[in-house]
Amino acid sequence: MNKGERDRACQHNRQAWDRLVEKKNRFTRPAKDEDLVDPLSTVDAIGWLGGNIRGLKLLCLAAGGGKHAVIYAEAGADVTVVDLSPAMLELDRLVAAERGLDVRTVETSMDDLKMFGEGEFDLVIHPVSSCYLPSIVPVYQAVARVLRVGGLYISQHKQPTNLQSGMEPSVSGYEITEPYYRQGSLPQVGNSLLREEGTLEYLHRWEEILGDLCRCGFVIEDLTEPVHGKPDAEHGSFGHRAMYIAPYIRIKARRLNPDYLQPTPSVILPGS
Repeated sequence: MNKGERDRACQHNRQAWDRLVEKKNRFTRPAKDEDLVDPLSTVDAIGWLGGNIRGLKLLCLAAGGGKHAVIYAEAGADVTVVDLSPAMLELDRLVAAERGLDVRTVETSMDDLKMFGEGEFDLVIHPVSSCYLPSIVPVYQAVARVLRVGGLYISQHKQPTNLQSGMEPSVSGYEITEPYYRQGSLPQVGNSLLREEGTLEYLHRWEEILGDLCRCGFVIEDLTEPVHGKPDAEHGSFGHRAMYIAPYIRIKARRLNPDYLQPTPSVILPGS
């Protein structure tokens, strides 16, 4: 990974998310009262967490904004939330204080978890955010270090085709406008329900999302594609596009014995 590009992405996206908080972007809106009535069902409708997380040490990774950390804390977990945006973390502190919840906040990038001990957490929850770094491997390596052997890592990512495809419908669907084997950040977009305005985003291939997860010491136990498509959605809307292109993937992975760790293979691009 190019350290200069990584540092540029972190600095840019920190400022971008601070601005999105000022604008009250939809991804910066805190948890609602109804989210906390049955908090575990809100975040784990399919039962990956076994029905009870009370007392577990849980890391919400790159998950500031007053939503995820608060919901998991309400469900009884001992929650730490990490984010690179001070404004996003301030929302967590405010909402937690309003609801009388104890949430620890740490300002850092999702690939820099050196302030935590080895095997410190029982569970890592990672909402969609890996797209904001040029390489996903350092994130997986950081999570592998701080998650105990046997612990769960639940992550969600933007699917590659979602980031490759245009936002506007064509005659026959949605066209792929970006190469799969691309270098550097994606072109920025304006107001969009699929991309975050002003941020730098990077496309990660399936080999990186799934293969590197396994190579960094995890076994994939389950995988889902959250359904956002709506057959009767307005042409060109988020729900219409999601009928053609699944926006996200959600992965349940378990931390294996550290002795399983394998080196990440070199990536050979076409024509190289």
